[in-house]
Amino acid sequence: MPTGALDGLHVLDVTQVMAGPFCTMLLADLGADVIKIEPPAGDSTRSMPGAVGTDSPSFNAVNRGKRSVVLNLKTPEGRDALERLARTADIFVENYRPGVVAALGLDYESLNAVNPRLIYASISGYGQTGPDRQKGGFDLVAQGVSGIMSITGEAGGPPVKAGVPLTDLGAGLFALVGILAAVEHRHRTGAGQHIDTSLVEAGVALSVWEATEYFAGLGVPQPKGSAHRMFAPYQAIHCADGYITLGTANDRLFRRFCDLLAHPEWATDPQFADNQTRLENQAELAAQIEAVTGQQPRAHWIALFDANEIPCGPINNYEQVFADPHIAAREMAVDVEHPTLGRMRALGSAIKMSDTPTNPRRRAPMLGEHTEAVLEEYGFSAEEIAALRGASSRA
Repeated sequence: MPTGALDGLHVLDVTQVMAGPFCTMLLADLGADVIKIEPPAGDSTRSMPGAVGTDSPSFNAVNRGKRSVVLNLKTPEGRDALERLARTADIFVENYRPGVVAALGLDYESLNAVNPRLIYASISGYGQTGPDRQKGGFDLVAQGVSGIMSITGEAGGPPVKAGVPLTDLGAGLFALVGILAAVEHRHRTGAGQHIDTSLVEAGVALSVWEATEYFAGLGVPQPKGSAHRMFAPYQAIHCADGYITLGTANDRLFRRFCDLLAHPEWATDPQFADNQTRLENQAELAAQIEAVTGQQPRAHWIALFDANEIPCGPINNYEQVFADPHIAAREMAVDVEHPTLGRMRALGSAIKMSDTPTNPRRRAPMLGEHTEAVLEEYGFSAEEIAALRGASSRA
């Protein structure tokens, strides 16, 4: 593999489960040397379904390309060793509740004192400040607090969470953006800094259209199923054998769409003549469209709309996703060889770079696989490594 864009950056990953590991995995994909600090029992995702011993597909999904070092941070020896690693590291990422790392003597202020160049990222449920800072961070809870569940699902139905863990993954991505910005700032100033983000803030920050609707005085956003709150028709549409998505997000596309459905009069009907009236009459418009699209199967409409550059697509399940030739061509599924899990399929990288390509084909580390090698690289003697091994065995 060519050298990655972040080659030469050394990252200490003191995170577990998803938000933090996802952030640091992306750093590893981009070429950073990511050292995952694990407790003697390992990250809890190591025991998720499909596990073989202390390795699981779930752990691999957010920890590929890292090196694993076991340190028992409940012991003075483990804490001292991590501080020693942090003295020369570039980036430190943690996702404990606020106050926990301070009690361990591993908070930003403590490590900044021994390494002013250190970029330190904290990912938590609610952030490092505010009245709810001590609450734990769980994606389901954060989706509720941030409003996402209030606008997901069908109108009049029960609250529904987004199918993917948006706040976990979003917090990881926001932390990554902050880290990369801090790296650039350090190039100019030589100084590191503290990055603070959270699951709840990620959920709020991703609610772009919903916040805009509320701030504009248009009321409290409500669930709209698959329909868009700013454009119409822009939603799932029923055909004879199931649903497709339809994205006619402007008047030009809508007129062309009406012609294709042999209903040019819709484009001049006062109920549908512009986007505002189409939004006001969204349900009626969808019903009239489906009276036509329900007469032919999905393949018919997708072929017709594609040929006329009307944005549309199938609604795939994940078997169909990974059978899609385009997804395959973009290498969004890759083969990975693992010592205990064997040959397995895993997600590829969504970041494509011409000169410094990402490398998503590396497996996740086995528990403690690199402890001795990493500690030797950082100048620990054989006696010190043996003492740390003994401290970890006392967990």
